[in-house]
Amino acid sequence: MMGMDRPVHVSLSTTDMDEARSFCRKLFYGPLQVNPTGDVSGFAFSGDVVMLGPITLGEISYGSDIHVTIADLETAYHVLAPVTGTLRSRHRGTVVMADPTRAAVYRPVGDIDLEWPGSCRLLSVKVERAALERELDATLDQRIVSPLLLGASFDLIDGPGRTWASLVRLLLAELRHADGLAAQPRMASRWRDLLVSGLAMTVEHPYGEEPAGMQGPNRPRTVKRTLDAMHAEPWRPYTANDLAAIAGVGVRVLQEAFRQHVGMSPLTYLRRLRLDGVHAELSRSDPWQVSVSEVAYRWGFTHLGRFAGAYKSRYGVPPSQTLRERR
Repeated sequence: MMGMDRPVHVSLSTTDMDEARSFCRKLFYGPLQVNPTGDVSGFAFSGDVVMLGPITLGEISYGSDIHVTIADLETAYHVLAPVTGTLRSRHRGTVVMADPTRAAVYRPVGDIDLEWPGSCRLLSVKVERAALERELDATLDQRIVSPLLLGASFDLIDGPGRTWASLVRLLLAELRHADGLAAQPRMASRWRDLLVSGLAMTVEHPYGEEPAGMQGPNRPRTVKRTLDAMHAEPWRPYTANDLAAIAGVGVRVLQEAFRQHVGMSPLTYLRRLRLDGVHAELSRSDPWQVSVSEVAYRWGFTHLGRFAGAYKSRYGVPPSQTLRERR
């Protein structure tokens, strides 16, 4: 558990663009650039922010269309979860249309570019880099890559994302008031730890037995047996018939079970597992000692052209760029 901290609540409502910029830079990131993109007559910034140890929670809106840019976050991971409207987010080559059904996730490394319409009000959650990495490391009990290889977004309507977003809303609402349980340091620290650990179990990542959000305690044995085989030897040239034989059922039965309990077909899951493995290895490898092709072959990809296309579609950049960045 992290040490106890007292929450600090700060809020601002203003029609002054410079005052809004200063507020966000002070509470979130110094290099943050905020510029209007259209009519500013309706500009009305509203920021309600609570700082609690390694986390900063805020509900933010601008009232008119703006463009936000920031270079590497460096010291933090960040999640933006719109309450209203749609935010166009670009980070590390991946574009996410964040709205009340989907949150955008940012790693410490990589420029961020946001097209933020006046209709968009969102929850902004900043988590110090060390806190989330320590939590994920403890949860998985294994050595992880830093910065974490997180997915670019997650679902806010179903599964763990829904619960995590509800926790953020509840904690922010409670921390705004000085007379609630959350204002007590011991309770605040427990809620804060719950938010960090919840995020570690919500975001998509290639660590552990399965990507986050894909666990399912009620899966049938046929699905579990197939997943175990794929995770044990992801490089094997499995066919649909091979996986069905491992499961002990027909191909169509296994495919339907996977769609129901995993959300995708067995071969789609296997490709995703392999891509995440390649991505993790390229991110921590020395470009002078390994090549993209040998890593791809090691994870079971035999057609480099199709592999490169699938990799860029999933991560927004070609595999060679990941290897060069080593971040």
